[in-house]
Amino acid sequence: MTAVTPPPETLRAPLVVEFPFTRSLGPVQSAFLTGLRERTVLGVRAEGGRVLVPPVEYDPETAAELRELVEVAPTGTVTTWAWNPAPRPGQPLDAPFAWVLVRLDGADTALLHALDAPGPDAVRTGMRVRIRWAAERTGAITDIACFEPYEAGGAPGTREPAPHSGVFDDPVTGIVAPARLDYTYSPGRAQTRYLRALSERRVLGERCPSCDKVYVPPRGACPTCGVATADQVEVGPRGTVTTFCIVNIKARNLDIEVPYVYAHIALDGAGLALHGRIGGIPYDQVRMGLRVEPVWSEDGRYPDHYRPTGEPDADYDTYKELL
Repeated sequence: MTAVTPPPETLRAPLVVEFPFTRSLGPVQSAFLTGLRERTVLGVRAEGGRVLVPPVEYDPETAAELRELVEVAPTGTVTTWAWNPAPRPGQPLDAPFAWVLVRLDGADTALLHALDAPGPDAVRTGMRVRIRWAAERTGAITDIACFEPYEAGGAPGTREPAPHSGVFDDPVTGIVAPARLDYTYSPGRAQTRYLRALSERRVLGERCPSCDKVYVPPRGACPTCGVATADQVEVGPRGTVTTFCIVNIKARNLDIEVPYVYAHIALDGAGLALHGRIGGIPYDQVRMGLRVEPVWSEDGRYPDHYRPTGEPDADYDTYKELL
């Protein structure tokens, strides 16, 4: 069935992607973060003699391994800044603040952090600042609560970095950094039509006027021909398994027992296969060419899984171009 309908109102939805990022630390990063816990800022001397803060394990210019640790001052100079009028959750300060690059006395590179200042008029390049330490420190960059103005801090560059062994009791050897991304997703007109059709338990693709391929989900344009796809085409609901894999690792927060099968399914009338889980059949009986149909959950907006229709398997020549 082919029809042309007016563009729908584009959908928008807030989305959050978050996960804990766990990493182990090498000797330089371990010393740096353990030092912060002990109110000590360490840098590393590069092959050319420059002191890098934050320190790195390898020279950014020569790639040589770096291990010569030095201690720099908790005071420094703002080299550049930007005002943040609306802090987001998880940022260093709740009230408006400045993001600053601070070159600590004794260092040759700058450290990015927050500066607690009453307003943008109180911030300038070249101003003297010092570290405000967090009351509770665990061996993380957040042990520096922020920077604060320190106009009595003297002239920059008056302190030479001091050699440091990097040895502390109970060193930090790993960190868990929560990663979170908040954003508003707008799928565009083509996928808005697709999502609205799914809410009616229909699958809607779009046909390329040049190559005639029907894209599901639609993308609004043909990635091969580069032309707009405005011709809506309802496909499926039945389809053919073109390829598949057996999943043996259970995903966290996913209530599906392993092993199960995840497959590429070419819906009837579509020019591209989509992904779907196969159910209603032992995992070791799923095969290429298997004919399947969607199974919708009671309140679902998309098929929960696909199950065999009982039809004879599709001939390979009918789907070989969709592999």
